[in-house]
Amino acid sequence: MKVADLMVTELAVVNEDVTLADAVVSLADAHVHGAPVVDRRGRLVGALSSSDILQAAAESTAAGAGEEFLAQTLVRDVMTSPPRTVSPDEDVKVAAQKMLELDMHRLFVVRGNDMLGVISQSDIVRALAVGKL
Repeated sequence: MKVADLMVTELAVVNEDVTLADAVVSLADAHVHGAPVVDRRGRLVGALSSSDILQAAAESTAAGAGEEFLAQTLVRDVMTSPPRTVSPDEDVKVAAQKMLELDMHRLFVVRGNDMLGVISQSDIVRALAVGKL
């Protein structure tokens, strides 16, 4: 089975220039734990996950300044870059191995400069559970 067979194409996208406070709202509204980060031209430049936000907040030197930290920190300052990607034609097993090697929960599916979707560990587990894999 290919990545294209399991990938999700409806993506919540976060702009690198927004604050973490705005990004948290976007992630919560989309019911996701991570999203691709794009620049002003819509090009994929990174990934933002709830883990990235929590780690950055924990490392913040201003104790008790959680809301202030989220309001003043831009996505580009805490995102994972470069984004971890996979081809839509790649075998799902290879994508799963890549996620394990990189300790990542999701890979963005790209062809050339075009972002087509995302495949996550949850997508692969779901496919296993329903007998698709």
